[in-house]
Amino acid sequence: MKMKTKFFIPILAGALTLTGCSEDFLETEPTQFVSSDQVAEASVLNPSLQNANISGLYSTMYLTGTGGTDGHDDFGQKGYDIYSDMLSGDMVLAGYTYGWYQDIVEYQSTMDYTYGDNYQVWRYYYRIIFGANIVIDGLGGNDAELENDDARAIMGQAKAMRAYAYFYLSQYLAEGYNPSEPILPIYTTVADEAATLSTSEDVLNLVIADLTDAIGLLNNFGRTAKNQIDQSVAKGLLAYAYAAKGDYPNAKITAQDVINTGGYSIMSANEVTYNGENLDAAGFNDVGTSGWMWGVDQTLDIGLDLVSWWGQIDLFTYSYAWAGDPKEINHDLYAQIPDNDVRKGQFVNAYGNGTLYPINKFYHPDRTVAGQRNVTTDYVYMRIAEMYLLLAESAADTGDDDTAREALRDLLEERIDDTSYLDALTGQQLADEIYLQTRIELWGEGKVYLAGKRLGKTATLGSNHLTYPGRTVPFNSDEMTFEIPQSERQNNPNIN
Repeated sequence: MKMKTKFFIPILAGALTLTGCSEDFLETEPTQFVSSDQVAEASVLNPSLQNANISGLYSTMYLTGTGGTDGHDDFGQKGYDIYSDMLSGDMVLAGYTYGWYQDIVEYQSTMDYTYGDNYQVWRYYYRIIFGANIVIDGLGGNDAELENDDARAIMGQAKAMRAYAYFYLSQYLAEGYNPSEPILPIYTTVADEAATLSTSEDVLNLVIADLTDAIGLLNNFGRTAKNQIDQSVAKGLLAYAYAAKGDYPNAKITAQDVINTGGYSIMSANEVTYNGENLDAAGFNDVGTSGWMWGVDQTLDIGLDLVSWWGQIDLFTYSYAWAGDPKEINHDLYAQIPDNDVRKGQFVNAYGNGTLYPINKFYHPDRTVAGQRNVTTDYVYMRIAEMYLLLAESAADTGDDDTAREALRDLLEERIDDTSYLDALTGQQLADEIYLQTRIELWGEGKVYLAGKRLGKTATLGSNHLTYPGRTVPFNSDEMTFEIPQSERQNNPNIN
């Protein structure tokens, strides 16, 4: 392992800038994708030629270096899940031996656009957007009317992936939802020149339009692996987009639709926490788990090792968590988990020094400290539990306390032995309980930041935070929001 150094943008001046001036943009197409010029004509006759580009989109989500660096925090979506979990304060970096994420947990990166973390976030999501636009252009463009089922499925996946990328950018680069605030440029074709900043409203409207189109296009699509986006995943992303925009009536309808039609079941008490006797059933390490909607089956062929989500989080992987930079739960949040809640057992004081490792939630099944060298434990991107929590949040916001309580009860009946206390909760008390349960249930999965952003919450850093114990940080603040990176400011003449 090597010591981390700060990745300042000037060091990366020669790297890919997807939204800079068009000449640079065209000369450095991402290698995961076959260029639009190569396949556009052929795609009319054989849409399946675009499957290579769709595969490239999905592999970008988990391959290393897709944020444009050789950093050990650059490994796709799960890397940014860690960024957001640490910004939220619920995941605590309990050691600074190697320094990865220290600039995040100390809120330095988000306050200075020259820090490489901003570039990494920007480049990763715009890389996805560029690849999606190659597919969309190759199939005839955004308004193409496709009758072939294969072409419709490919277009649906591409539009959903573009929406996914713009959605996350809209959350990372905006201080909450202000419809008129310019936040980032929109590109809907490969040929687009450097663009001006579009507003939060315009970005989320594009996300919603793309996902709405995708849901229709994916009507006859039966995916072959969970890393692919199908109708249920597109609907899940749409529910998030509606909620981010404050459109809770539609978020409520969409989350309920996923629950009713997706065919997924809430992870049971036996699945969410290892208790010493349920090794085969428990552990967030198998994409085949019935409650997982979207994830990726990690195999030896993929080739992940230390530079991976598991290489940062898991004590039972050859990892930074083992070697000196443990990731643990905010102790104040842990104290709010009732003793009769099975999820409290996810966190263990493994070495008797007070550090609460998440080794009964995330672990390699061999449970040998530093034992997994080549990663075969899987990644989760979305679970059905998120839809129950989003349904509860949306219902509570619209004044439908009965639906909110029942959605929350459906989840908690698999976590605690008595949910009767929910009957007395209404209004703000109920909303607060839903947010607390979101923090507990989705710890370490990159979703609490999204909830804090859309609800305008304030994070309180835990007593175990190494730099700022007890500090309060509003989610709708500069500290919680990434900056447009220096490279984009320099290369895009339409951004001041």
